[in-house]
Amino acid sequence: MDLDVFVATHQGEWARLDALTRKRRPTGEEADELVALYQRVTGHLAKVQAAAPDPTLEGRLTSLVSRARDSVTGSRTSGWRDVARYYTVSFPAALYRSRHWWIPVAVLSLVATALVAWWVAGHPEVRNSLGAPDALREMTRPGGAYEAYYSDRPASSFAAQVWTNNAWIAVQCLLYGVVLGLPVLWVLWSNVLNLGLGVGLMASAGRLDIFLGLLIPHGLLELTAVFVAGGLGLRLGWTIVDPGPRSRATALAEQGRSIVGMGIGLATVLAVSGVLEAFVTPSGLPTWARITIGALAEVAFLFYALVLGRKAAATGETGDLDAADRADLQPVAA
Repeated sequence: MDLDVFVATHQGEWARLDALTRKRRPTGEEADELVALYQRVTGHLAKVQAAAPDPTLEGRLTSLVSRARDSVTGSRTSGWRDVARYYTVSFPAALYRSRHWWIPVAVLSLVATALVAWWVAGHPEVRNSLGAPDALREMTRPGGAYEAYYSDRPASSFAAQVWTNNAWIAVQCLLYGVVLGLPVLWVLWSNVLNLGLGVGLMASAGRLDIFLGLLIPHGLLELTAVFVAGGLGLRLGWTIVDPGPRSRATALAEQGRSIVGMGIGLATVLAVSGVLEAFVTPSGLPTWARITIGALAEVAFLFYALVLGRKAAATGETGDLDAADRADLQPVAA
């Protein structure tokens, strides 16, 4: 085969195929032409490889055929559009669909925290069992451990540490779902206990207003993210017990993919709360201003999850992979 003649004969077809692969929305006629040229150029590549191997021409045709195949089969690459769609559609829809799990977790956790705080604040014998009176006074005094915690380190490194700690709590909640969600209850209880003890000790020292002024600016958003993670972990555990009309493997795959996706969103939420904790909580702003910032962040999250999420869920979005990216499933008996 004369390679120069072959190239001259088919150069126009290759150029046309290259042009069609670069069109984002070809017409119906162009799509048909694209398929026909793709098949033809695939044959050209096979002929070159068999009769007149030439590395340069083979590389050119291989690249062209690969791009044409992507256009024909609808393959796509992830990019900023996918990131934007995740944060505006997939994540809020998943938050909304899982609200029946994380909202009860939030309510029960806050009630339990209040009970622990009341128990510690109202019973001196309980406080004495927690530590020596001098040590407790050192923790709750002005400038003590509870206050210094937010300002005794550089803000940037403190934000990173806070994000790491909180992200680890959220990850534990998500991962423990695969063992029926039972360890999730322990993680949530540990969180309740730590918070309840702090509130109770500061209340017993008559400094509850100071503590809440330090906690609320970042704590509302931070705790909500932990409650969401806990609810998701429990939901995954319940999926193992009751997969519904799906097979257990299918249900776990769908729920697991959704949870992994939500983990990315929760990491973002916790990053925001970490920034608030490092830069707003210890700032010189008045207490009312710091609390207002924290409250606005919480309201924004709830609007995002319950209002935008409802709209996204109404379109059929579940937070799972797009249908085109999921493997086909065999039907199962009802």
